[in-house]
Amino acid sequence: MMQFSHLRYATLTLALSLCGLLAPLTNTFAAPATAQAASERAQAALEDLSDLNADSNAPRVEGNIAELQALTQTGSLTEMRATHNGNYGAKLFFLAQEMVYYVALSQDARWWRVVKTQDAARAESIYAQFSRKSFELADGEIRRTQLQAQKALLERVIAKSADRANRLTADLQLAQQQDSQVSQRQQQLQAESAMLQTDKLEAERKLRALQMQVEQLQKQTEAGLAPVSVMPSR
Repeated sequence: MMQFSHLRYATLTLALSLCGLLAPLTNTFAAPATAQAASERAQAALEDLSDLNADSNAPRVEGNIAELQALTQTGSLTEMRATHNGNYGAKLFFLAQEMVYYVALSQDARWWRVVKTQDAARAESIYAQFSRKSFELADGEIRRTQLQAQKALLERVIAKSADRANRLTADLQLAQQQDSQVSQRQQQLQAESAMLQTDKLEAERKLRALQMQVEQLQKQTEAGLAPVSVMPSR
């Protein structure tokens, strides 16, 4: 009985020792498995989140674009609706033999987004959304085009106004030069007139002096002569 107790004690001790040796190995193998499971759960969560943000019924855009291009080239589609706003547009096509609708949003005549569906109501709804989208997108470009035109007009008006201002400035400069020349000419004429007036006065004075001298000489010449008598006729 005593030997059996010792044997049980030894067996228990050995089992505990083995557990201590195997614990690190168990943790080593368990960690990668736990990490892998966590990664899978995170990936699943991302997939669930993407499903919430995306339309699970929407077809793949790349494939639909290529398919629509091929069908338009072969002339298999019927264009049912179309909207054009600037460089953007929306169209609704119908493939009669398969009862399939293609709703497309384009930019610069290139397909941008294409949705394929057999639901006529859904096709009309998407077309309405694409039409509004094209209107919103084109609004900025239309506004830019208008602003560019207004800017070009203002630049032309500014150029004409500047040319007119330059012409008026040139005319004003010429007028100022002419005014200066006229003013100088007037001053010169006034000076010449003043000199001529002085010369005239001097000439008048000389003339009066000469006239007085002539009168005196005339008197002196006639002073020594007897008066002439007139004989009566018989």
